[in-house]
Amino acid sequence: MKVLLIKTSSMGDIIHCLPALTDAKKIIPNIKFDWVIEKDYSQIPTWHNATKNIFIAPIRQWRKNLFSTKVKIERNIFYKKLQKTYYDAIIDAQGLLKSVFFVTRFSNGIKHGYDFYSITEKLASFFYNQKHYIKKQQHAVERIRQLFAKSLKYKYKNTKGDFNIINFFSKLTNKTSKPYIIFLHSTTRKNKHWPENHWRELIFNIKKLNIKIKLPWSNTYEQQRAFRLAKDFNFVNILPKMTLIEIGQQIFNAKAIVSVDTGLSHLASALNIPNITIFGPTNPKLIGGYGEKQYSIKSYNKKMSAIKAIDVFKKLNNIL
Repeated sequence: MKVLLIKTSSMGDIIHCLPALTDAKKIIPNIKFDWVIEKDYSQIPTWHNATKNIFIAPIRQWRKNLFSTKVKIERNIFYKKLQKTYYDAIIDAQGLLKSVFFVTRFSNGIKHGYDFYSITEKLASFFYNQKHYIKKQQHAVERIRQLFAKSLKYKYKNTKGDFNIINFFSKLTNKTSKPYIIFLHSTTRKNKHWPENHWRELIFNIKKLNIKIKLPWSNTYEQQRAFRLAKDFNFVNILPKMTLIEIGQQIFNAKAIVSVDTGLSHLASALNIPNITIFGPTNPKLIGGYGEKQYSIKSYNKKMSAIKAIDVFKKLNNIL
């Protein structure tokens, strides 16, 4: 069975799809998924054994230069590749106008998606052949699992979902004997950042635990923050710039994670690494850590500064 999955971004949303692939693979052993995705996240689907082909769709770039000759050529090449295969089902798990406008309507097969009452951008639902009602007030992982079950016509089982990527990283990664913690201190939205003075207070308290801290980064701004957080603390190591797989290996080896609501936090969840995620404006019941050993600290007023370092430290100390 051939299925086209459209989920282009972002990192956390893509990781949330993986348990649905596991469900489908258990019920339909011969199923294979082709995945339409942005380039930055294209490694992620390959970690799951139900993925066959990857189609890179740089939708963010296309939207910026919609009528340029270069973009028109890129889109035509993309559509020719996409249309070579007729799919038994096409599942648009993105559920946005950008996915139906640039991808879904050009694919060959029966198109499935959220119905008018389940979808974020309601107009997108009119582009699907089969529209499915999925209750909104539940975790994103369960919504996607239910969408897959209805689209592929199997019974959804209300059991814990399996990301099925631990085996990939266990083969790839050599376990280290020196314990360390990773701070995932960066995210794209400013209102999801925890204040730097709180991070430094947490680092100061961790000093007594005799364990190292590692700080990853992906751009200059994040690197500069890492340097500020690590200043005067010789047990804090700023990692070099890494690929997504390399960061995944670091996470897989970690004793624990402390994070804000960011894509890498969901990777830690998928790998069942103990993870304390600090939430302000976002709701952990809908998009929080889904794997085992996941802990949330939610601000009472949606301001990240309301969460105190000592509270994070106490929870981390209990985990360690």
